[in-house]
Amino acid sequence: MQRLTNRQIVLGITGGIAAYKSAELTRLLKGAGADVQVVMTPAAMEFITPLTLQALSGHPVHQQLLDPEAEAGMGHIELAKWADIILVAPATADFMARLNSGQGNDLLSTICLATEAPVVLAPAMNQAMWRDQQTQNNAASLQAKGVKLLGPGIGEQACGDTGPGRMLEPIDIAIQTAALFDRGLLSGKRVFITAGPTREALDPVRYISNHSSGKMGYALAEAAVDAGAQVTLISGPVNLPAPRRCQRIMVESAEQMLAASLENIDQCDIFIASAAVADYRPSAVAEHKLKKGKEEIMELHLIKNPDIVATVAALDHKPFTVGFAAETRDVIHYAQDKLARKNLDLIIANDVSRSDIGFNSDDNAVTVVGHDLVEQLPLCSKRQLASKIINMIAAKQVD
Repeated sequence: MQRLTNRQIVLGITGGIAAYKSAELTRLLKGAGADVQVVMTPAAMEFITPLTLQALSGHPVHQQLLDPEAEAGMGHIELAKWADIILVAPATADFMARLNSGQGNDLLSTICLATEAPVVLAPAMNQAMWRDQQTQNNAASLQAKGVKLLGPGIGEQACGDTGPGRMLEPIDIAIQTAALFDRGLLSGKRVFITAGPTREALDPVRYISNHSSGKMGYALAEAAVDAGAQVTLISGPVNLPAPRRCQRIMVESAEQMLAASLENIDQCDIFIASAAVADYRPSAVAEHKLKKGKEEIMELHLIKNPDIVATVAALDHKPFTVGFAAETRDVIHYAQDKLARKNLDLIIANDVSRSDIGFNSDDNAVTVVGHDLVEQLPLCSKRQLASKIINMIAAKQVD
């Protein structure tokens, strides 16, 4: 079920006895790496408590159509946009009938009507209700509208009847839901990405840094998440929101970035070092602000910072390691030298002397350099470029 990694699933629960199975379904979806938000109808809460689903999903359970705590009180619109898929399990005959007729008289039905994501139902009802011609008409009509039905199964029911109408077992629903997603190029992979600049303190006020905005590293994190990877983004100080569905660790200095990079590195499959790490730091940090004296020249004593990407690449069981080379001349030559010298698997080289790309720009053009590869990626947005780079890294994982 690796295809569920990083997926955002709205799990709707309607009022049937099979609602008790939704707790196990929530656990399975979460265990497969999905982020699950639960929406319950009033009838569902007669069978299972919201507190149970909140504990299992890690989110408050949504119940109200107009939620005063949600942005603009329009929680159904927020959830409809948030979801990668809407999964209703169990889906009662009543809910199917209302959804088919386009009614939006509770939170769950309005989410289904407002979303552009796929809607999937796991029917659960008495065998006679399932066989009823109107229910069959509703099921056929919903499927014609693009709604996917999982089941129902056949077997003994809570009322004592035997026949079609049982909700599928949670594991079967989870497996079939996973199959609805394309397999991500990096499904099941753990990816660590460093991004942004580092700051090396001179005193409590001043520091040494660079012009890196972090945009390239953040775009790579988003692309890796879209490819199905579990992503840890280790970021220096930037003015960017955290990409959705990834863990972000904020650091300041090169030493802090190294420590964060090495933590759990044994779980890392791919390490992408896109951060612009300061090569040197002051040998001592003043306890108080340095005062301006009469001297025309101030001397700073600097010492070399740890080389993060080289440290990772030197590990006995190193991950697939990708470096970056920001150069102002002889870009390919310096990139090939860095690739060999630091034991990297790939290096992304870009010419930061160009004013139209690189630091602080939304666009970039790079050359991907490997031991048997030199491929230029022309000017495009960093988001597009990140997707191309992730695809190339994924291809190397298959080789």
